[in-house]
Amino acid sequence: MTDPQWFKSSYSNNGGACVEIAVNIPGTVPVRDSKDPSGPRLEFTPASWTSFVDAAATGEFGEV
Repeated sequence: MTDPQWFKSSYSNNGGACVEIAVNIPGTVPVRDSKDPSGPRLEFTPASWTSFVDAAATGEFGEV
């Protein structure tokens, strides 16, 4: 089994309220809270993750 290689978006600069993802795990996109790296993580299919990112980029969820 491959260990996730975690990274934060280059757009993350909001005082530590970030998520990290790993893209080196075939068939899944693990997501975790950067403040709690040993805590729980969510896993999405690549298609679901892409859909979420696209929706966030177009403002479908409103402004933060």
